[in-house]
Amino acid sequence: MHTEFHRIKRLPPYVFSEVNTMKARARASGEDIIDLGMGNPDLPTPQHIVEKLCEAAQDPKAHRYSASQGIRGLRKAFVGYYQRRFGVSLDIDKEVCVTLGSKEGLANLASAITSPGDLILSPNPSYPIHPFGFIIADGTVRSLPCDPNVEFLEALEMSVRNSTPKPVALILNYPSNPTAKVASLDFYGQVVDFCRFHGIYILSDLAYAEIYFDIDPPPSILQVPRAKDVAVEFTSMSKTYSMPGWRVGFAAGNSILMNALVRIKSYLDYGAFTPVQVAAASALNGSQACVAETRRIYRDRRDVLIEGLEQAGWSIPRPQASMFAWAPIPPPFEHLGALEFSKLLLTQAKVAVSPGTGFGENGEGFVRIALVENKHRIRQAVRNIRIFFASSGVALEDAEKPRVVSS
Repeated sequence: MHTEFHRIKRLPPYVFSEVNTMKARARASGEDIIDLGMGNPDLPTPQHIVEKLCEAAQDPKAHRYSASQGIRGLRKAFVGYYQRRFGVSLDIDKEVCVTLGSKEGLANLASAITSPGDLILSPNPSYPIHPFGFIIADGTVRSLPCDPNVEFLEALEMSVRNSTPKPVALILNYPSNPTAKVASLDFYGQVVDFCRFHGIYILSDLAYAEIYFDIDPPPSILQVPRAKDVAVEFTSMSKTYSMPGWRVGFAAGNSILMNALVRIKSYLDYGAFTPVQVAAASALNGSQACVAETRRIYRDRRDVLIEGLEQAGWSIPRPQASMFAWAPIPPPFEHLGALEFSKLLLTQAKVAVSPGTGFGENGEGFVRIALVENKHRIRQAVRNIRIFFASSGVALEDAEKPRVVSS
């Protein structure tokens, strides 16, 4: 029986799996592990959204198949959100599609537009679905720097000049997961002009549009004049409304790409459960006080983490957006690498983080810390790390024993 599957062979071993296995084993043995690894929001979905779900679920008509492009009421609510938030007008029928979370939308669009060998440009480090959605679709990925600056623009130009065949698409993700970097509208404008000139599509992931601190609201690439000539944007209800398990997201923009996504989805799904979509529409149409409160909570958690670790001797850039801190490994531990340092934090400090290499090879030297525990638990994590650092001589000696034995 054939056991070597082409697309599975293109996927490397999941870097997070080793840490996740260790975390599960430790918890099974009764250890109190503070999980700041997976970006899984811990806040409850606002009650008025839950109530709308329950109300809609009482209607038997809502139990039937839904629509893969999304019910019209939800698409209308999303169009209204983009108009209010970004001043961007969208055609409800040709330029909007409801997705089962932004991850599904990205993967299905990659499948729809990629031919074997097509070249895609993606920042590195990046959220894994950005490059691997195209790798699964038999594309080829070339990495770009992650920071939205002159270096990125220069690398973009060089990649296009030196690539055969010409790239089909460019992936952007700001605010970034994992680095929390934020792009300006001017940066987007330069990228749009470049990609329009070269005929390259842009897929922008804006999942963290509403999780920002101490800065102006992050812009949408669709605010750039004529951006819809080449760009689509993916957003999500997961972080904004603490609805990760509900699996509701959106794609919007270029009508050709939207048609491709809608067509391929029509073969794959019937859309999210209708009551879930009705509740999502009520979230977009209703009071946004819950979104402001979510921002405040993440900002407070960020401050507790950054200030606490600074006092413990670990200096980390203060993120301006997203629910993550992108933390350089402290100098005494740099030689261990991201995976071994993550394992050390788990075993010695009882704190789980994500190794930066899980987001690409350029994530080496970093770990991603998610703000998914309350302030009390984050303070506890900081105390544990401080104690670990104080005894790091012993911990480092233990961590290096396997390396000495194998050399």
